[in-house]
Amino acid sequence: MTSVTPSTPEQVMGDERKSKSGAVALSVEGVSVKYGAFTALTDLTFHVDDGEILGIIGPNGAGKSSSFAAITNSVKRSGSVTLYGEEVDRASTQRLSRLGLRRTFQQNSFFAELTVLENAMASFQLAEGSSLLKSTLTPWVEARQRESRRASAKALLIEFGIPERYHAMQPDDLPHGLQRVLSIVVSYGSGSRVLLVDEPGAGVGGEDMKDLAELLVRLKRQGMALVLIEHHMDLVMEICDRILVLDRGATIAHGAPAMVQRDPAVLEAYLGKTT
Repeated sequence: MTSVTPSTPEQVMGDERKSKSGAVALSVEGVSVKYGAFTALTDLTFHVDDGEILGIIGPNGAGKSSSFAAITNSVKRSGSVTLYGEEVDRASTQRLSRLGLRRTFQQNSFFAELTVLENAMASFQLAEGSSLLKSTLTPWVEARQRESRRASAKALLIEFGIPERYHAMQPDDLPHGLQRVLSIVVSYGSGSRVLLVDEPGAGVGGEDMKDLAELLVRLKRQGMALVLIEHHMDLVMEICDRILVLDRGATIAHGAPAMVQRDPAVLEAYLGKTT
């Protein structure tokens, strides 16, 4: 198994930010999802704390993506989700984003007509909001806010490992590894507190995988709560604090990486055998 763990805190970007480690950030209780007669998810229950990475793994069709859709109220579901103690079962995805719950997707989601920098700026724009009336009546305020967003977006891109030489490019012209990082930047934006990251390692390898691991660990050290869906087991086993394993919509294991790796039910689900 190839190690992707950053060797020292100094080798990851930026200065440490104050962590809120220890607070329950996201709590999921008894969440189930049905698509007609098909049950995609059954009684999903977990929590993730500030300063922690929870990995969700499982074979194809296990219910991983349905779990993110359910948590963000993108599909009809039962059960309860709380964000820092506040029930958010009826919150729109836009309200969840404003409360700090954000997610990425398996496929890169960019504004194709915008540059890399403009995509990052858009994430700040969506988080902060700007009314048409305000923009019309006080254009100088809007111009000042736009410059502030530009500076913040530029700094965030550099912090996340996308050098300035790429900022004027279209997203599709970026190397694939940086495209995956940009998808995290766009979701992260400003005010993100809990980040659901869906297969960031898809199509990534080598140094790009190491950089991705360092980024996710860096966010954890800043005190962010992360939930990671990923098929790259080396990445999952190295950076996750706990792992939850799904199979056919049900949880079959949940615990520390070493324990999950030895679990007979997990071996059965992945390999079709228990030895």
